[in-house]
Amino acid sequence: MQEPTAPTGLRLFDLLEILAREARPLTLAETIAASGWPKPSVHRLLNQLESGGLLAREPDGRRYAVAPRLLRLAEATLAGSAQQGVRHVVLRQLVADIGESCNLTTLSGVEVVYLDRIESAFPLQLNLRPGTRVPIHCSASGKLILAHLAPRQRALLLDGLPLARYTGTTLVTSAALHDDFARIRKQGYAVDAEEFVDGLVCVAVPVFSSDKRSVRCAVALQAPVARMTLQQALEKVPRLHAAAQALGRTLA
Repeated sequence: MQEPTAPTGLRLFDLLEILAREARPLTLAETIAASGWPKPSVHRLLNQLESGGLLAREPDGRRYAVAPRLLRLAEATLAGSAQQGVRHVVLRQLVADIGESCNLTTLSGVEVVYLDRIESAFPLQLNLRPGTRVPIHCSASGKLILAHLAPRQRALLLDGLPLARYTGTTLVTSAALHDDFARIRKQGYAVDAEEFVDGLVCVAVPVFSSDKRSVRCAVALQAPVARMTLQQALEKVPRLHAAAQALGRTLA
């Protein structure tokens, strides 16, 4: 039998997958046969999972079964997946209504990360997949989230951050950004007027927490100016706000 080579955390997860796939309590010998791993490794992993409350012994003391803690984790994962599915549907309907690419983003460190994105049906697209990171100071979503942070938290993020110039319209001074933040809070939306990519405009609106005290993430549309001017994009702000409210309900 071959010793498992994955890190211990992944080996534990692999063993849980084996037990879940078998869909019945397994003895030590059955688990060894199912995994193909040496007895000492399997015995050690089973003991760790049992001590962590993820597995429990059957009354006979020989067989290992899924424990309530693991079942709760599975239920929470399924619920989270359902919420992600709802968010994806909301975003897809938004794109169908607007006709341009839309995304859901949040703050991650000093960057904006894409949680989800639906591309338009047009052949000219900017393919930004979930997990993509973009600069915070020249993206509509980033400026929107920054504008709604507490001043001290915003200063901690911006102080020392190099404000790189990506296009001729990128805001590269703190004074210009703070003026923009004031406009964003007053207007209820943020724009990227070709500040990150030449020829691309973006409008973002906030997705608030359930108590309306903070911005959890942002929903935005992106479009090439050849198809949609910034003024035309701003006409979609009410539809973006409606989508943001629906998305906010999935984050409650």
